[in-house]
Amino acid sequence: MDYDSLRIKNVLVPVDGSRAGFDALALACHLSKRNKGTVYAVYVIEVARNLPLDAEMSSEARSGEDVLTEAEQVADQVDYKISGELLQARDRGHAIVDEAADRQVDAIVMGINYERTLGEFQVGTAAQYVLTHSPCQVIIFREPVRE
Repeated sequence: MDYDSLRIKNVLVPVDGSRAGFDALALACHLSKRNKGTVYAVYVIEVARNLPLDAEMSSEARSGEDVLTEAEQVADQVDYKISGELLQARDRGHAIVDEAADRQVDAIVMGINYERTLGEFQVGTAAQYVLTHSPCQVIIFREPVRE
């Protein structure tokens, strides 16, 4: 088997302000740093279907900018520079997959929270969509189980 395909250089990391998202970002920085790549942090603002896709969403944009600022601080802690971007889309999962394809990244690193719905662990709709439709490798970082 050729393991060169596991050489991860350019990585897309969706961040949402959660601890798992920031931990995934730190992991992506470590992976990308080894090959002198680029880490793209994206915050996706989901736009309701009753609004135009380019609707003014200033409070959501401010929240997204705050999350991206915190993402830059996380990257600074692991001595790496990242590129951050706000995206507006109807669906978070679609936006992540489209951005990964546009940027031709080697991997998407996603953080997911440990949540149990009806007694079962669920990865969430965005992560499920990314796992199903991603054009590249997907690495899921799940936070530890809290009892």
